Amino acid sequence: MIPGGGQPNMQALLQQAQKMQQDLAAAQQELAETTVEGTAGGGLVRATVTGAGDLRGLVIDPKAVDPDDTETLADLVVAAVHHANESAQKLQQDKLGPLAQGLGGMPGLPF
Repeated sequence: MIPGGGQPNMQALLQQAQKMQQDLAAAQQELAETTVEGTAGGGLVRATVTGAGDLRGLVIDPKAVDPDDTETLADLVVAAVHHANESAQKLQQDKLGPLAQGLGGMPGLPF
């Protein structure tokens, strides 16, 4: 409800919602095109993911490869991907968080 008892201007609300939807789509596109990196083992394993969390690359230093100990290598790969995904989630919060807060500030919407 609008202070003063007036009805919300539906056209203005629709325009604001449309702009926020466009901003959200642009932010999502930017996330899909942005890459972040995670590392493990002091940089022996590097994983690259998009801001949307899609794995795009994995680099393994030959020093990390021990045929008699593949479990450690597997752990390093998992850790690097996990680190990269944490960075992607932070990027998502940075890009999408303000947009989500804006949705809660729209008058007349129950957020």
